[in-house]
Amino acid sequence: MEQAETKTSPLLLILAWGFVGIPLLAGVSQTLINAMKLFN
Repeated sequence: MEQAETKTSPLLLILAWGFVGIPLLAGVSQTLINAMKLFN
């Protein structure tokens, strides 16, 4: 089985991960902050 050669620019990869990762981290941090309020 041959792997298809796909050229993805590193910049595009970083932008894509940032686009997904930043809101994800914001959501996780908000969840943790709200969870800490419950345990206080």
